[in-house]
Amino acid sequence: MSSFIRLMTTPAVVIAMNNDQQLDLRRWEILSSRAPCPDTPFFYGVITTGILCRPGCPSRRPRQENVRFFDHYQDGLEAGYRPCKRCHPLDDNHPDNVLASRIAEWIAAHPEDSDLKSLAAAMNYTSAHLHKVFSKVTGLSPFKYAKVLRQQRVYASLGSSQTSTEVMEKAGYRSSSQFYDEFRQFSSLPPGSHRQAGKGEVITFAAADTSLGSLVIAASAKGLCWISLGEDVEKQVDDLQRHFANACFCPPDEGFNHWISQVAGLVEDPARSLDLPLDIRGTVFQCQVWEALRQIPVGSTLDYQQLADRIGKPGGARAVARACATNVLALAVPCHRIIRRDGSLSGYRWGVERKAALLKREKRSR
Repeated sequence: MSSFIRLMTTPAVVIAMNNDQQLDLRRWEILSSRAPCPDTPFFYGVITTGILCRPGCPSRRPRQENVRFFDHYQDGLEAGYRPCKRCHPLDDNHPDNVLASRIAEWIAAHPEDSDLKSLAAAMNYTSAHLHKVFSKVTGLSPFKYAKVLRQQRVYASLGSSQTSTEVMEKAGYRSSSQFYDEFRQFSSLPPGSHRQAGKGEVITFAAADTSLGSLVIAASAKGLCWISLGEDVEKQVDDLQRHFANACFCPPDEGFNHWISQVAGLVEDPARSLDLPLDIRGTVFQCQVWEALRQIPVGSTLDYQQLADRIGKPGGARAVARACATNVLALAVPCHRIIRRDGSLSGYRWGVERKAALLKREKRSR
């Protein structure tokens, strides 16, 4: 960290727990207590197993860091989780929900053989009926659910020592061409780089001081892959290096210093355009949310529900919020333009005070 561009000193920023974090903490308390009927129903997915449950599930309690909460079971299915066979999150004794749960279980068990013809043969219903019921209950077609299920399994497996071929087969891909075609839809990296946490990849990075704190940016061969704001540059660099755990990091050259000058300029004047290539990495849904964020004009804002509606996911406000929270490209993917429905500021990965400052500068620049 010897090459910094110094712009100005950074004021201290106090970051409080936001409402979403408080809600998740309350839901974790309910989950831990095994309470079967909370006042406000919710569902939770377990990252390590890929299973979607409802509160009160008799299965072993997961670790808190491995849990993701959902307002609706449809959000969990769209994130690639499969229904638990013990608590049956889709079932409420309605025949359509029971059948949709059976379909989801079949797809989870046979992701490589989940076309409508195979489903119809297995369940003794017509293809049209199965498609209609599953789409109505879950908001997803059986084809789309099988696809997101494969993607979720790929992401969960690539960090292990398995080869890409092993990952492909376990996720349920019928062929290598299908695997690589779908993988390119949610990642700019080849599967091997993900599997090895960036091994063999060269990441250039640099830091600068801005009026909103320390700025750290990093780029791969394809473009900017990291932009963070904070008050502790060493912690920011640690976060970057953990994110690309096995990559090779190198200091900036003169050309890259020009890149960080452009990004720093965007902090001071958000009306500027950022004419730099981006290396955006995420699932299909995350990329869809992030691209929609990039379409929000400078000085304008949306709430989570409005953004969910804009991408055609009216029941996905919470999933949209999680996608915003996992964005690692501050400013370039402007998640600071998302606010609560009542107009107040929601949580921001780089601090609510910074979010307020960015929005104020954007309105002033209109």
